[in-house]
Parts: sequence; structure tokens; C-alpha cells
Amino acid sequence: MKSVQPAKRHWYHYLWLYSLFFFAAGFFNILFAWLGLVSFLLPLVFAFGFGTKGFCNRYCDRGQFLRMFGGQLGLSRGGSMPAWMKGKPFRYAFMVFFFAMFGNIIYTTWLIAHGAGSLSEVVTILWSVRVPWQWAYAGGVEPWVASFAFQLYSLMLTSEIIALATMLWFRPRSWCVYCPMGTLTQLVCKRKASSEEKMQEGDFAK
Repeated sequence: MKSVQPAKRHWYHYLWLYSLFFFAAGFFNILFAWLGLVSFLLPLVFAFGFGTKGFCNRYCDRGQFLRMFGGQLGLSRGGSMPAWMKGKPFRYAFMVFFFAMFGNIIYTTWLIAHGAGSLSEVVTILWSVRVPWQWAYAGGVEPWVASFAFQLYSLMLTSEIIALATMLWFRPRSWCVYCPMGTLTQLVCKRKASSEEKMQEGDFAK
């Protein structure tokens, strides 16, 4: 009888540590929240540059965090997601809502940068619960810089809570099914593949 060999581990399997670092660092110094932009930019670099979801499938720190805690540590209940959560209407609607919230962050930051708003040292969880977070900011930067950090940390923390909730109830990486960045990069990859096919067809037609 052959023994089952453990799955080979790669360096990117440890990227879940970055998630822990991000939230821990933002807890003590909110300016670290600017690092959250990495989670917005790198998936798009892979999608536009290579036409793949390589970042989502392999290098996403949140995905690795969910795989580690939900899968390897067995914290996931392992239930099946309802069909509506996997369907396009919900995934696209959630993507639009998520980026609308991100757009609001940029707009609010712009207002503060132009003196039309004031810095609020709070973190908003689930878009409704405002939690004082003043210990994480000691000044030293422009108010708009700190404001963007507080708001981005709020968005990242909210999405992390949602991801953990679906991890616990459903399969470990259920979040990846309806992740706004995953949905967006999938659209980019499809559009890029379609454009390349049309270019190839045009070359054959010459």
C-alpha cells in the first residue's frame, strides 16, 4: 500500500503572514494601511500584463490565509455555497458596490485635501459601525493621507470579516468566488483573451 505524500509547500503558501502583518501594523499605526493598495494593484498587473488570474490563484495573501486557517487548520465548516452567491448577478453587484465604496474613499480624501472635510480618526466596520482608532495615528502627515489610511483600513477589515465568515460557514476559500478583485480581473482576462483572438483572426485574414 502506497503512503500518501504531503502536498509540496511553496514560498507563496506563507503569504498569509502578510495578512497578519497588515492588520496588526494598521492596528498600531494606521499609515500602514496604505499597503492595502498592493491588493488592488497586483491583481490588475497580472490580469493586464499576463492575461491570467495568477495573483488570485496563487499569490493573494488573503486567499492563502483562508486556505491555511480554513483548510489546513480545519476551521471551515465546509458547506456548499448557495447558488445565488456564485451567480453573476450577485458577484457583479457586490463588485460594483465594493468599488463604489472605494470611490467614496477617494472622493472623501480629495475633499479633505482641498479643505472641504476633516479627518475622522475612526475605523468603520461593515460600513456602519464606527470604532474609535485614534491611538493608531500620531500625526506627522497631511490629514488627507491619514484619512485615506483610516478609510482603506476600514474597507480591508470589513472585507476580511466577510471573508472569514464565509470561510467558517462554507468552504475555506469561498470568498474567492465573489471577491470584487477576482471578479474584475476575470473580466479583464476575458476581454484581453477576446482581443487577442480577434487580432489573430485579423492576422490570418491578411
